[in-house]
Amino acid sequence: MARLIAVPLLSTLLIAVMLFVLDRMLGLFNFVATQGGPISVVWRMLANLLPEYLGLGIPIGLMLGILLAFRRLATSSELDVLRGVGMSYNRLLRVPYMYTMALALLNLAIVGYVQPIARYYYEGLRFELRTGALGASIKVGEFTQLGDRMTLRIEESKDKGRELSGIFVHAQSQNGDWLGVTAERGKFLATDDPNVIIFRLANGTLIHNRPEFKTPRVLTFSSHDLPINLPKFESFRVRGGRNLEYTLPELARQGQRGATLEQREGSRSEFHFRLAEVASMFLLPLLALALGVPPKRSTSALGVFLSIVMIVTYHKVNQYAADVGELGRIDPIVALWVPFTIFAGLVLWMYYTIAYVPGGQPIGALERVFSKSFKAIAKRMPGRRKASVA
Repeated sequence: MARLIAVPLLSTLLIAVMLFVLDRMLGLFNFVATQGGPISVVWRMLANLLPEYLGLGIPIGLMLGILLAFRRLATSSELDVLRGVGMSYNRLLRVPYMYTMALALLNLAIVGYVQPIARYYYEGLRFELRTGALGASIKVGEFTQLGDRMTLRIEESKDKGRELSGIFVHAQSQNGDWLGVTAERGKFLATDDPNVIIFRLANGTLIHNRPEFKTPRVLTFSSHDLPINLPKFESFRVRGGRNLEYTLPELARQGQRGATLEQREGSRSEFHFRLAEVASMFLLPLLALALGVPPKRSTSALGVFLSIVMIVTYHKVNQYAADVGELGRIDPIVALWVPFTIFAGLVLWMYYTIAYVPGGQPIGALERVFSKSFKAIAKRMPGRRKASVA
């Protein structure tokens, strides 16, 4: 049983995370390119989004792993043999619940601690891109603005930016002075002041002009140090600007000691949302068993489809309930735990039907409707009609 669950669980989890990542990747590439940041930051942003994707991917992987394991046992008649030798469904669920316990603890650690901090780092990267802190990297062959008064162009870069060639610099001061420099080679050097760097140039020409100069001064040099003031960027806010960035203990404290009613309700909603999501994982083995065992002489995959629909629907209902609770219209406990109770009641009824009702099949009626609908559609297909006439 453990092996039957492990393979589809890991495969489903990997596929789900890859789909989430691919769905977000194109948007991030467009965002980073628009803001003028380095492409490498996309991978850092995706890494910080992985905990969020795992928060939904783990329940889906657990659900499909257990469901496909029971479906394989049922379609190969092994489940009938196990039931025939006296093994109850309760006993067959021992191994699935071991997986559930381990993955629920992992998911609690992710949504309770890892995801909030990763979300904060993700928002920090977005902030740096929008303000230009990451976009200030010098692009070869393009004019780069360093602050409001300096323009820099590099024709060629070698040794990861340590050796620069084909250099052009134009700088302007507040009192009307301007400086134009071309140089064959150059490199950046650090100084004691973190806000100033030295651009050491070699074999070039410097043109300096002031309003009182009749003609600009021209200087040819073999070596010249040009100080550059780095542009100053606004600091990113501290963690906790949004409830998504608080860990579970922090949400619990905010829910009791928040400065305003809105903060307290928002923190309580997020706290109960995360707990309800993790608690629902303990219902998934029962639901997987009820949906994974098809009716006799049936190979329909309707249960697989319904399982995904039910998980995603419950997740969306929880998100809506958390938003309503955050607005203060309904107490967060009522908004989030009433849907959980309804979902739990439905799952327990489905499990009771298949485990204790003789010949019980919780989705038997849906299976029959699905089968009749499929046959009716197949009869009306052009290819099928030609085959029947022939």
